[in-house]
Amino acid sequence: MTDVDAVISRCGGVCALAKAIGIHHSSVILWKKTNQIPIKRVLDVERLSGIPREELRPDIFAIHKGELA
Repeated sequence: MTDVDAVISRCGGVCALAKAIGIHHSSVILWKKTNQIPIKRVLDVERLSGIPREELRPDIFAIHKGELA
């Protein structure tokens, strides 16, 4: 999983990220504390950061080799 602090920095910081996706900055601070981006925000963060969802939340979006044909 990608370090949430690095993702936030890449998006311009806590306030910039929160504003870009329309949430309160305290929500993004909680992500830092838990080191996890909520599933409902992953696609927004992917779009803003350029970091693939598979890296942001491999526990949800991991592609297992051999499962896709």
